[in-house]
Amino acid sequence: MDETAVKINGEWSWVYAAIHIGAKLILDVELFGRHGTDPAAAFLHRLTEKHDLTETVFLVDGCGYQIALARLGLSGQLDYVERNLIEKWFQTLKMRVDRFHNLRVDSRSAVREFFIQFAQYYNFHRPHQALDGRTPVEEVI
Repeated sequence: MDETAVKINGEWSWVYAAIHIGAKLILDVELFGRHGTDPAAAFLHRLTEKHDLTETVFLVDGCGYQIALARLGLSGQLDYVERNLIEKWFQTLKMRVDRFHNLRVDSRSAVREFFIQFAQYYNFHRPHQALDGRTPVEEVI
């Protein structure tokens, strides 16, 4: 799990995302107007509503995440190596967002919808070399 900043109509927003490292599956992605412990906790709460996370250990890069995880009774550990997958994914996402903005600079809701569509594409349609040409969904199944 991690977050990154993106500029939308001249204002900064923060994209939070969680990825299953083994399957390279995007578990969720959400856009917030600010970053910090509270948005991280809100993102994690939403994640618990979508997925069974009782056995999950989140790899995070800061204390704010550990506080948010503790609020929800979830497990996490600081990790700067295994988290490289999410950093690579954010690079891909930012490249796609830049292309999207070249076509249509709109609103946070339009960008949020783009993230939903991109996650669908990434999980269900985009084959991954590291998964021997399978999609993340095929890897999970």
